Amino acid sequence: MANNNTIVVPENLVSRFLFSDTRSAFIWLIIRLYVGYTWLKAGWGKLTNDAWTGENAGIALQGFINGVLAKANEGGDVAGWYASFLENTILPNATLFSYMVAYGEFLVGLGLIVGLLTGIAAFFGGLMNATFLFAGALGANPLLFILATWLVLAWKVAGWYGLDRWALPKLGTPWNRKRAV
Repeated sequence: MANNNTIVVPENLVSRFLFSDTRSAFIWLIIRLYVGYTWLKAGWGKLTNDAWTGENAGIALQGFINGVLAKANEGGDVAGWYASFLENTILPNATLFSYMVAYGEFLVGLGLIVGLLTGIAAFFGGLMNATFLFAGALGANPLLFILATWLVLAWKVAGWYGLDRWALPKLGTPWNRKRAV
């Protein structure tokens, strides 16, 4: 016989407001547009660069990875397992991954800006930030990773001022027109 003595821990007021209340959507709109613009701009720069997606695709990524591997060999900020992954998986397939990075950055940015599948776009943006962080590339990556994580947590309302407002109900999300009690 199964034990059905489950306990539901209620959500606190701040979490409920930030992650479930459409009144917080304006906060997420500002964050979403900032992160989206950053990714869109980075992706567009790569899409229009011959060393990323043109005749010489993969050259820029190879240069980046070789720099990361040099840091790893010097005992720098790159873990050995990640350097091995880059050397044995990414570097031999630099052309493919070059296209994946360029289009991935652009699509994440576009999804966040228009607010379509915001949680999914933010997840993949955060995943790319994590890979850059593993490679020792700081810059804006720590901030973008944190903001992407928050957008993932706020997926229900982060796209309220965007296409998610109409797309997610059609996909069967928890949004409905009834007011919460």
